[in-house]
Amino acid sequence: MRTLIAFVIVVVLALLAFNQFTFRVDETQVAVVMELGQITNVVTTPGLHMKKPFIQNVDFYDSRLQTYDIEPDQIITQDQRKLVVDNYALWRVTEPREFRETVNGNFSRAQSRIDDIVFSNLRNVLADHTLDQIVSEQRQAYMENITQSSAQQLESLGVQILDVRIRRADLPQANEEAVYNRMKSERQQQAAQLRAEGQEEATRIRAEADRRVTEIVSEAEREAQTIRGEADAEALRVYAETYSQNPEFYRFWRTLQSYRDTFNEDSGSRVVMSTDSEYLRLFNLTELDAIMEELGSGSDDQASN
Repeated sequence: MRTLIAFVIVVVLALLAFNQFTFRVDETQVAVVMELGQITNVVTTPGLHMKKPFIQNVDFYDSRLQTYDIEPDQIITQDQRKLVVDNYALWRVTEPREFRETVNGNFSRAQSRIDDIVFSNLRNVLADHTLDQIVSEQRQAYMENITQSSAQQLESLGVQILDVRIRRADLPQANEEAVYNRMKSERQQQAAQLRAEGQEEATRIRAEADRRVTEIVSEAEREAQTIRGEADAEALRVYAETYSQNPEFYRFWRTLQSYRDTFNEDSGSRVVMSTDSEYLRLFNLTELDAIMEELGSGSDDQASN
């Protein structure tokens, strides 16, 4: 029995001694060995390592990727619009010594410093651009700029900023209605401008069409007058040839046409003339017989010719 108790005591003492002389570093950790408050060694290799018992202690830090969700806050863009930006940062401990010396290995304190620097850079960059630019595809370049600037400023902290992203950017509730009305007004102005340009183009097209129609009508009237003039000239030529062939018959025929037009019952006109008027000589039967004989002799002469 005493032998068993002694064996247990020896085992316990051996375990205590083993724990005092060694420490184990996990794959997800880095270790900082402290001796009397001073950093003597930084261990980044996983496995079992040695230390001085009683006078050295080891601090372990998580070396995996950390996500810090920064509290949403308000910024003002270049076009004086307010945005509530909800962003986050991806970071990890890369220099355990600097991390221990600057923030005493405290992750909460490190995240507070990250919050201050990242959001300050975010506010400065977005304040130099308009709302339309921020919500466009150009935002990717802005975020890369913020990530680089933040990484340089936090390098002395012993951490590495891998990425900064905006989860969402919303307008404050009080400004949403005003922004919506402003956007609506801008779209209405654009629509009115497009309609005015359309009306101007339609007026130009109609004026051009009217001008073309006037030219076509004028050309047609000119051609019609030319054709009528040629027809009148041809008619005069035919009349002249006809008159030259038998002047008496032509004079007789034209006189009958004049009688028809003058004494037309539909005209409702009344003509008073003397019975010995030259105009009424065909109503004298003797004169009419003489004219008919003269016309008949003239026809015989033409037939013999």
